[in-house]
Amino acid sequence: MDLISTVDNMSKEMYLRLKCAVETGKWPEGTKVEQAQRESAMHLVMAYQARVLKSDEIMTIGADGNIVNKSKRELKTQFSDQNKQENNDKHQHNNIARFTQL
Repeated sequence: MDLISTVDNMSKEMYLRLKCAVETGKWPEGTKVEQAQRESAMHLVMAYQARVLKSDEIMTIGADGNIVNKSKRELKTQFSDQNKQENNDKHQHNNIARFTQL
């Protein structure tokens, strides 16, 4: 089976296991990952990010196959927008009944 067909048939759970192995050097259950396994897992993770996730998150592989990099300005804007959205969500969900002291 080639890399592309493997990635096309890979589940999200398998991707997360492989990503954990690449990042930590251990499988999720704690077993050490051999160097050859880690290299193979890295290839699969990168291909999955490019082909399936098509993420624009920094330091992932984009749909074009290149590492996603962002300038400091782009990151500040992204995080500022996320904080504004989170604050709006908090205010909308802050419907706690308030009682005055009797």
